[in-house]
Amino acid sequence: MVRKVVMLGMVALLSAPLLHGAPLFHGKKHRQFFKPMPLTAQQQRLVQEAIAREKVTILQVEKSTPLVQTYIQDMRPDTKLYQVPVDDQYMIGRVDFSKVFKADEYSVRDYGQPEKKGHLHFLSGSFGFMNQLTRLFHVEFTSTGFMSMMFLDPTGFDQQHYNFTFVRREFLGNVRTWVFDVQPKVSRPGRFLGRIWIEDQNGNIVRFNGTYLNNGNDPVHHYFHFDSWRVNIQPGLWAPLAVYVEDTLRNGPNHAQSFRGQTTFWGYSLKLPTSESDAESMQIENAEDESANNGDVSPLQAEREWISQAEQNVLDRLTQAGLLAPPSDFDKVLETVTNNLIISNNLQLPSDIHCRVLLTEPLESLAVGNTILISKGLVDVLPNEPALAAVISFQLAHIIQGHHIDTRYAFSDRLLFPDSSTFQRIEMNHSAVDDLAAAKKAIELFDHSNYKTDAGQAGLFFEQVEQSDKQLPALFAPRLGDSLLAPDGQPWLMALTQGAPRLDQNNLTQTAALPLNSRLKIDPWDDKVFLLHFKPAPLLSARDKMPLEITPLYFKLQRYQEPASSTAPASTAPPAAAGPQ
Repeated sequence: MVRKVVMLGMVALLSAPLLHGAPLFHGKKHRQFFKPMPLTAQQQRLVQEAIAREKVTILQVEKSTPLVQTYIQDMRPDTKLYQVPVDDQYMIGRVDFSKVFKADEYSVRDYGQPEKKGHLHFLSGSFGFMNQLTRLFHVEFTSTGFMSMMFLDPTGFDQQHYNFTFVRREFLGNVRTWVFDVQPKVSRPGRFLGRIWIEDQNGNIVRFNGTYLNNGNDPVHHYFHFDSWRVNIQPGLWAPLAVYVEDTLRNGPNHAQSFRGQTTFWGYSLKLPTSESDAESMQIENAEDESANNGDVSPLQAEREWISQAEQNVLDRLTQAGLLAPPSDFDKVLETVTNNLIISNNLQLPSDIHCRVLLTEPLESLAVGNTILISKGLVDVLPNEPALAAVISFQLAHIIQGHHIDTRYAFSDRLLFPDSSTFQRIEMNHSAVDDLAAAKKAIELFDHSNYKTDAGQAGLFFEQVEQSDKQLPALFAPRLGDSLLAPDGQPWLMALTQGAPRLDQNNLTQTAALPLNSRLKIDPWDDKVFLLHFKPAPLLSARDKMPLEITPLYFKLQRYQEPASSTAPASTAPPAAAGPQ
């Protein structure tokens, strides 16, 4: 049964509890703020515009049903690396604002595997779940709780409740903004305290950074500190894009425990099927009929057409659910690597192999018919092209060995279900027996490819995977497809580590894995993915590596532009190994 929980309405801020130091006020004592400096007439007009535009933004966003994805890492201090992740949590769901800030989580099925720390049947039985991290901070993490950081104060953001102090002008990318410090006139739990960035053309708030006031009489619930960003997705609409959360609990002068989290939003243009009868088929952009139009078909060809029909039905349904990016130029990058493997192995395949990107964070890949899917999280952390080739070879091996999609999905009625049931109703993962056979074949494909001489680079990635599995179980738990790891905890492609150098975090010439969000960005309106373009920053110490870690957000904002009629050709290969931006 899909569990639908209404948290709190738009009329009250959600208590996504946050903690930072001592209570902001105790009993009847109110926190004292600095007296604000008077605003100029121009500054006053811009603040009034921002207040009016914030109300419009809320009304516009309420018409959407975006996906919200939250990933959290519990951090521990480290003498060499400053801090390292030691536990994690993951949530994903669709937001339906028309039903008072409700989120339907994407449930996952039980694979029959022994339950271990972090593998919690995906929010089993509840939106929130308690582990060492949440007990430490006395909070429940919920997808709707993090959504409170989409808006400043839905009911009280005005000059009757807040004081505004001008700070400076600042460019965020190509957008010029005016920066103001904001503080409530009266210390009331849930009021925003922090800083806002207002773009200078129409008065939209494009970024806000701070926290919400705590209740000193409540020793349990506290508010996080967060940095919330918006993007100009349509004319006149700056919608929430991502929220970075970070806070620390200090248990003494030399001991601190902290966490980091990212919440991302996309799928603003998606429709929301709420029942099986409402789940409509959709037209996928750039989809083409590649079937032969002349002559009859043999029984084998008919079998392949049947599999292809199941493949297209599943791809359409995943796209409709907001889990799969539509076809994009970046797919050609993945397909170039795939074709390198096919050509160098002299493979004769009955049809072309295509590639697509899953929009989710957990590191997984899968083969849907003749289409290889790789999660955005996995693409982001892969350090180089040989590592990408290794991941693709695993799914290519599944295709070659006939481990095809379940043909029951050729009947489209089997895909008529609510989006929140997608992970349960579409079974794409292969059995351990098939994965073992595919792993052996993948090593063979890799060894006969032009990537063989760089096997050590791919091997370093899988060494990092093996080292990080126990600390980041949610990141390595597949939601739809195949895991990087065998049941014994070793990577399926562990054989590639035999020729790799020993993993050494202090060796700045080694890049075993990148931080999250190092490769791709998502257009939150139409869900297309694009390759990030930035000049890698030099690594100064081992602390700069941050493999598989959440990092703070910084976006170079741009104003909305109508899509160009033609696009520049895509790169034919992913960037070279790079450190964090």
